[in-house]
Order: sequence, then structure tokens, then C-alpha cells
Amino acid sequence: MKVSRLKTFLENNNIKYNTLTHSQVFTAQEVAASSHISGKELVKTIIVKIDGKMAMAVLPASCSIDFDRLKEAAGTGKVELAREEEFEGLFPECETGAMPPFGNLYGMEVFADEQLSEDEEIAFNAGSHTELIKLAYRDFERVVHPRKAQFIH
Repeated sequence: MKVSRLKTFLENNNIKYNTLTHSQVFTAQEVAASSHISGKELVKTIIVKIDGKMAMAVLPASCSIDFDRLKEAAGTGKVELAREEEFEGLFPECETGAMPPFGNLYGMEVFADEQLSEDEEIAFNAGSHTELIKLAYRDFERVVHPRKAQFIH
């Protein structure tokens, strides 16, 4: 696994997780289908800029961000989607677009949509386009301390 930093972090925090391998795919819908995981349980990590500072927005893979709601939740004047070339160097052990939602490992604030707390477990890219990690949402919340808000369509 490319994201050994993540696995070490999970193990050091006594978090139980499963690793799932799937065919190389790139969209959230393809990942869900290839892994036999519902689009509600699969989460995606979107890198956004909040007043110019990089942050993570974590939401169900089947949903999209409402930038006005995220801006309100962040209490800021400007929220925009970050371009890949702006953030790819921030995740050196990850394939572009496959970063896990652990902003605390990368010095980034994390916003998690409140809908995720309805799920017992979540699954997410583990740094590659062929591997997922699945764990209890409450464990994710306990170690990442995301700011919870409603920001999906």
C-alpha cells in the first residue's frame, strides 16, 4: 500500500479497518461498483480552497458539493474547487485524486458532510486507484475531528 502513513496512524490509534482491492478505476461510481459498496457508504475527498487555503471536503460519493453551503459552514468569503496541479504535491505517497480523507495527516482542515454520520462504516480511497480502506465512521470522526456541516446537493 502506498499510504503507509495512514495505516501506521490507524494502527497507532487502535482503529480496526479492512483493506479492499479492486480493478483500477477513477470515478466514485466505478469504485463503488467495482468494490460492491453502496455509493452512500463510499466517501470521496474533494480538495477545496477556503480563502486560498487548502482543505478537504468529505462527502458521500454519490453526492456533489454545494459550494454556497460549504462557504456558509466555513464562515468564509470564498470557497472554490482546487485544481489538481495546486495540490498534487501535498500528497506525495498518493496517486492524484486518490487521497484519503485524513487531512490531519497533511495539515489540512477537514469538513465532513453530516449525512456521513448516518453510516456505521465508510470506505475511501487509500492513496491509490485500486485500494480502499473501510472503517467505522465513529473512529474516523474520533481521530480526524472534522468540522461537520450540511454542504451537499
